[in-house]
Amino acid sequence: MGKKAREPQKPSTAWQGTYGDMITLMLCFFVMLYNPSEIDPTQLATITQSLQMQETETTSGGLSLSAGRLCDLGNNINSLPSVEKGRSLSIAKKKAVSLFAPDIKSNRISITSDERGLVITLASDSFFDEGSANLNIDQTRDTLLRLSEFFKSDEMKGRRFRIEGHTDNTPVSYESEFLSNWELSTARSTNVLHYLADYGVNENQFSVAGYADTRPKFSNDTPEARAYNRRVDIIILDEGHF
Repeated sequence: MGKKAREPQKPSTAWQGTYGDMITLMLCFFVMLYNPSEIDPTQLATITQSLQMQETETTSGGLSLSAGRLCDLGNNINSLPSVEKGRSLSIAKKKAVSLFAPDIKSNRISITSDERGLVITLASDSFFDEGSANLNIDQTRDTLLRLSEFFKSDEMKGRRFRIEGHTDNTPVSYESEFLSNWELSTARSTNVLHYLADYGVNENQFSVAGYADTRPKFSNDTPEARAYNRRVDIIILDEGHF
């Protein structure tokens, strides 16, 4: 009777240790080439996230990274620029809320955000007489100074702003110097820019617009709602709305 055939030995996994050492050395080599002075915050966040993911993976032959994890990493990397912009606007909003606290308390200013960016709303009744585009400078000088300080701050460098004038649906009077609410709303937004420029803001960062009563915040059915609709919005624009 012949000898019993020997069972084949299981494949050795010793190569995995060598492979892991090689990957680690390559990682160290590229880390040595990395110069932190030549990368922006978004790229740094990308590298950090990649390294954190690598640290949590276990070695198992050629299947150490699953397609799902790679896909998630790609989605995270693609979203980093928008996340960075969102953080920047969040910091700007906190600064604005702190700086304009007296104006918010007196209901001269409100601060919100929407798809366009951060919106600083000036209550028209506090800044202008009825039917007029002339700023009540004696009552609003301190507020305008705070606005100019905000737009000149380091956080606002490279940003773009739009000043939008809005009215309610009440027609201008026959004695008015303005033909309609279109001219009135545009003149108010333009005059706000002129005063901010007098206090040192860069006019080249701004654009102006007048929308009359076409973009109300509330229905014009009540005096209170019409008061809210009479406003000037200064918008710190998101890059998609330049």
